[in-house]
Amino acid sequence: MRLGIVYHMPFWRGPDGTLREPEGSFARYVDSLAPYFDEISLCVPVLDSPAGEGSAIRSTNVSLAPMPFFDGPLQFYRRLARVLPRLVRWERRIDLLHCRVPSPAAAFAFAIGRLLNRPAFNLVVGDLRALLPSMPYRGIKRALWRAYTEFEERNIQWMADHALTFANGAALTAKHTRGGRSVVETITTTISERDVATRDDTCGHRPLRVMSVSRIDPRKGLRMLPQAVRILTDAGHDVTLDIVGPVVGSPGREEQGAIVAEAQRLGIADRIRLPGAVPLDRLLPMYAEYDLFVLPTLPGEGVPRVLLESMSAGLPIVTTRVSGIPSLVTHESNGLLVDRASPEAIADAIARIIRDGDLRRTLIANGYATARTYTLEAQAARMAATVSTQLHVALRQPAPLPVG
Repeated sequence: MRLGIVYHMPFWRGPDGTLREPEGSFARYVDSLAPYFDEISLCVPVLDSPAGEGSAIRSTNVSLAPMPFFDGPLQFYRRLARVLPRLVRWERRIDLLHCRVPSPAAAFAFAIGRLLNRPAFNLVVGDLRALLPSMPYRGIKRALWRAYTEFEERNIQWMADHALTFANGAALTAKHTRGGRSVVETITTTISERDVATRDDTCGHRPLRVMSVSRIDPRKGLRMLPQAVRILTDAGHDVTLDIVGPVVGSPGREEQGAIVAEAQRLGIADRIRLPGAVPLDRLLPMYAEYDLFVLPTLPGEGVPRVLLESMSAGLPIVTTRVSGIPSLVTHESNGLLVDRASPEAIADAIARIIRDGDLRRTLIANGYATARTYTLEAQAARMAATVSTQLHVALRQPAPLPVG
C-alpha cells in the first residue's frame, strides 16, 4: 500500500541523504504513519538549499515527489500550470491519497484523485476563516486574502463532504461535520511515549523562566507578552520570557519588531529573548529548562501541538479559551484557560501558578496524563484503524514496541 501525502511544508535533502523540513512537526507525523504503509510519497515543495538545521524523517520508506517551491498561495497559483501535470503523474503511482489542509495544492490533488478513483482521507489542522480578524492586511490585500480564504474554506468543506476527514480538535470537527457525514476528531501531536518527563514541580529557582513556542506572527497574540512580564515584575515576581519560533513573512517581522520595541519601552528588554526557530529534536529537551508555558493565541487554531509538548515536559500552561484548545485543556485541571487574551489576564494566571504550589503540581500531573493519551503512537494507531475500516484498505501492522 503506497500512501501519498500532499502538503505545503517545504523539504530538502540533507548532506547525509535524509529528508528534512524546517519545523519537525510534520516530519514526526509522517514517521508515525510510516509503519502502516509499504511506502509514503510526499508531494511537497522542495528547497534547493537547506533552511537551517531542520528535522529529519527517520523512516526509510518515505520518498519525495517534488513540487516547485512556493511560499504562500500567491506563489503557488503562479506555478499552478507546472504543478497540475506533476500531481496527475504522482497520483497515478499511489494507492491512497492523504490531504493535510489548509494547503493550496490539496483541493487540486483531491479533485484529481476523484477522477482517478483513488481512495482518500483528509486532516484539517487549522481554520483560515477564524484567522481573518487578526490578519494585518489592509485595503486590496485584505480583500484578496478574504477572497482566497473563502475559496479555500469552500474547498475544504467540499473535501470533507466527499471523503473520510479528521479534524484537529472539537471546534474544527463541529465546523466541518455536515449532514450524514461525520468528521472524526483527533489531536495532532509531536510527542512520543519516550518524551513524557517525570518531574513533579517547577518554580523552584529564580528567576522563573517562562516559555512560549510559536511562529512569530500577529495571529498568535505574542505582542501582549511584554506587558504581562512588566505586570509580573511590578508585582515582585522575578520572571524572564523566551519566545521560541520562526518569524513568518513581513507580518512576522513587523510583529517581532513590535515585541522588541514594547519590551524596550517598558524597560524589560533584558527579561525577554526571541532566539528564533529551533528544530524539534532540539526543542523538545529545551522545555525542561523552563518553569511555565504561555500561549496567548488568537482564534484560528486547531489544537496547537506545543501545548502537548509543554505538558509532556512537566510545564504548567496558561493559554486562551479559543478554537480547539478547550478540547485539550480543561481549566484548573491540566492548564489555566484565559477567556479573553490580555496582558492583565495572562499575568494574573501566571502569578496564580507561581503562588499556588498545589495547583501547579496538579496541572503538571494531569498534563502528563493528557500527554500520554495523545502520543504519536496512539494517534497514528487510531487514525490507521479508522482509515482501514472506513476505506476498506489493508494496512501493515507495525511491530510491537520492545518491553522496557
